[in-house]
Amino acid sequence: MLVLNNITFEFGSRALYDQASWHIKPNEKIGLIGANGTGKSTLLRIINGEYQLAGGEITGRKDVSIAFLNQDLLSYQSEDNILKVAMEAFEVQNRLHDEIQIILDKLEYDHSEGTLNKLHDLQHEFEVLDGYNIQYKAEQVLEGLGFTTAQLQKPLNTFSGGWRMRVMLAKILLQQPDLLLLDEPTNHLDLPSIEWLENYLTTYTGTFIIVSHDRFFLDKVVTKIAEVAQSKITLYTGNYSFYLEEKAERQEMQRAQFKNQQKFIKEQERLIDRFKAKASKASMAQSRMKMLAKLERFDDVEESDGAIKVNFNFDKQPGKIIAQVNVKSKAYADVEVLTNTSLTINRGDKIALIGANGRGKSTLLRIINNSEPFEGKHEWGHQVVPSFFAQHQLESLNLKLNPLEELQHCAPEQTDNNLRGLLGAFLFEGDDVFKKIAVLSGGEKSRVALAKTILTKANFLLLDEPTNHLDMKSVNVLIRVLNRYEGSFVCVSHDRFFLSQIANKIWYIENKELKEYPGNYEEYQIWLEEKAAQANNKTNVAKAEAKQEAIVKETEVKKSEDKERKKQHQKTSNTVKQLEVKIEKLKEDKALLLLDMAKPDVAANAEKTKSLHSFLITIDKELEKLNVEFDEAYLQLLELEN
Repeated sequence: MLVLNNITFEFGSRALYDQASWHIKPNEKIGLIGANGTGKSTLLRIINGEYQLAGGEITGRKDVSIAFLNQDLLSYQSEDNILKVAMEAFEVQNRLHDEIQIILDKLEYDHSEGTLNKLHDLQHEFEVLDGYNIQYKAEQVLEGLGFTTAQLQKPLNTFSGGWRMRVMLAKILLQQPDLLLLDEPTNHLDLPSIEWLENYLTTYTGTFIIVSHDRFFLDKVVTKIAEVAQSKITLYTGNYSFYLEEKAERQEMQRAQFKNQQKFIKEQERLIDRFKAKASKASMAQSRMKMLAKLERFDDVEESDGAIKVNFNFDKQPGKIIAQVNVKSKAYADVEVLTNTSLTINRGDKIALIGANGRGKSTLLRIINNSEPFEGKHEWGHQVVPSFFAQHQLESLNLKLNPLEELQHCAPEQTDNNLRGLLGAFLFEGDDVFKKIAVLSGGEKSRVALAKTILTKANFLLLDEPTNHLDMKSVNVLIRVLNRYEGSFVCVSHDRFFLSQIANKIWYIENKELKEYPGNYEEYQIWLEEKAAQANNKTNVAKAEAKQEAIVKETEVKKSEDKERKKQHQKTSNTVKQLEVKIEKLKEDKALLLLDMAKPDVAANAEKTKSLHSFLITIDKELEKLNVEFDEAYLQLLELEN
């Protein structure tokens, strides 16, 4: 499909890619991974043709269609409703639809054969392209990504950035390109929408390349990993879990090669040092020096996820109860979010609060923090010191300070080396720690705020989407931090791997009430599957019972119908027999009457002839009537017998 041949791309004075190669084949499902700053998003833009290469080339089919989901799409605005925006994906079908409408308007005054033929051709092409189903497809994708049916008619510019990005994702998915480029597609999705996208991509027929820090997501949808490191692209066949195993084996081999080579180099250097001064061995020493100079050196394995040296002690030990909250009701305007919800947080609880967006998770965090008004009661436990982290609370940062100074003010007992180590774990390397917070991006400010939250003396943390803007390495750092943390916390996150590593209790909101599962995320998932299986079994049993009940009912109805049929058959049979008797009797009467009318004395008597003729007419009318009744009864009898 596409081949990257020895590409070189420079960003400033730094080469992000140096003679890197990659063959992208049809129908591949690829996860593109690497540390922040290695150039993953840049590589997607290179493939999309947005950036000029410093060296190398990209070759492949000229007709390859490419669609690219990137964060720049957040700036897209439109007054059209989101259904219409999503349907912009169907360019050809939309053009045909407009042309068909023009022809239909023209037919009001032009009924020529040429116009009718043009309409037929357009409608045929529209049907071949499945144009009559494009609205249904768009509705299906948008609702899969979390929109309600009512929201489909709302203008795009009335939605927040995250929801607008979902519309852009829907539009790109509907384009069905040969090559789909997705840069962090799950960033703005809740768990149900992520699961929907997983199912969609597993059946996607084209090739896609996904940049994502969601390990569970990559495990579900990709069959190949492309890792960007040291300006190169390294490929692994398999999902992310397989990549970790395969990389560990490759690193072990690389480490052994490096050690063996270093041992060989030292031995050669000792020989050179020993004999280079001796005339008889000088040529041998020179030969070995040249050999070492030409030797292709193995690199040692870079160690990742170094140890965290920051201590997470807190001054006050809380009591057994951290907080008790009773929410009678919490509503925004006329929309009730929570009702009749009681919760108790105990010391040692590490709670993951999960579920779809809009269910009230962030609201519940603020209620627990006692910073959100509600109808009910809130009570802190003994000596509880809470600390709240949320994306919108970055205003607490001092914009005049740099990240290191901000952490120094927060945790003066920590050494600068420890603080720089923590900042490094959250992607602040080298001189980045001296940049003023005022010039940092939203994601960078978020990471400073998260590091600051971790360093507080709080014994209870409330964390709202702490893994946003973190790469996998930083997520692993946060996991180790929270596993070492001896306090309690409630965390909202859509990162399932993160949740599976940190939580010992699961909360979810259902029917506006808080529900609890007393176990970790993996156990919760197993419980959900078993619950679904039980529900499915109950449904199957109910269906079987309903089917059996229908069969019994059908049998009873059939018996009743058969009984009624037999009864009706007997009745109709009797009617037929009675009619036959009446008809035969009338025929006999008619025959006798005709004999009487033929007698000479009767024929000579005009008065008597007139009377008998009148009687004959009456008999004929009665016979005609009885014959009609007989035919109807006889046909009914035949139907009952079949």
